Amino acid sequence: MTTSGKKSSSGMVNSSPIGIFDSGLGGLTVAKKIFELLPFENVVYFGDTARFPYGPRSKDMIRRFSFQNVNFLLTQRVKFIVVACNTASAMALKELKLNFDQPMIGVVEPGAKAAVKTTLNGKIGVIGTVGTIHSDAYRMAIQRLNRRLKVYSLPCPLFVSLAEEGYIKKKATYIIALEYLRPLIKKGVDTLVLGCTHYPLLRDVISQTMGEKVKLIDSAEETAKEVKIFLERNGLLRKSKKPSFRSFYVSDIPDRFVEVGERFLKGKITRVKRIDIEGY
Repeated sequence: MTTSGKKSSSGMVNSSPIGIFDSGLGGLTVAKKIFELLPFENVVYFGDTARFPYGPRSKDMIRRFSFQNVNFLLTQRVKFIVVACNTASAMALKELKLNFDQPMIGVVEPGAKAAVKTTLNGKIGVIGTVGTIHSDAYRMAIQRLNRRLKVYSLPCPLFVSLAEEGYIKKKATYIIALEYLRPLIKKGVDTLVLGCTHYPLLRDVISQTMGEKVKLIDSAEETAKEVKIFLERNGLLRKSKKPSFRSFYVSDIPDRFVEVGERFLKGKITRVKRIDIEGY
């Protein structure tokens, strides 16, 4: 399947769901923030668990996956799409916006904007997966807003496994965090962007390691705020006082998604459906 999409002309209505896609489980941190900020909205979440992780893959492959993910979400008649994967946001969002009419947002720009507003000393750290850091997306987004800011980026790939395995406050997690984050501490950053949607689960560990003077930017939370602002400005907030559904779809192994996903959401996931994403 080629990286081509069909522009959607389906009429957006208030009751239509918000669509979210991620390479796997990490985007559930974005979903959780959307549930909190927009508690009456219907949501459709797709986790591409069969092809996780996106980080080590080529840009062309990530784009192809992202186009398929959006095509699936459009079959659910979503009114807004959240690209909850940092790697897909960095490498595919621009092309997605050119090929689809549906409004959408990634997680890089909201995190970058918040970091620029927060820093006082002009030194910003960014941590993420290897793919996200190598894309240089956060640095470019931050310096588009303010060229004078200094951005120091570091990959912290083990954080993903630690989050998924529930190693949230283990001694080993603190040791790994210090090894990863020591260069940013030495640089004197006063703001740190959590540039992977898994990382909010390790927020306390990262905060304690960096020190109380360093402000953490949760890209998941900032993205949810931007979604709310867009829906409010465009009259697309759902009128009902409770959601009709919150649907979860995956491309492989629903059982593990439920097990780990409930840890991410801190709540029950009642039903997950497996789909053949290659069909989109």
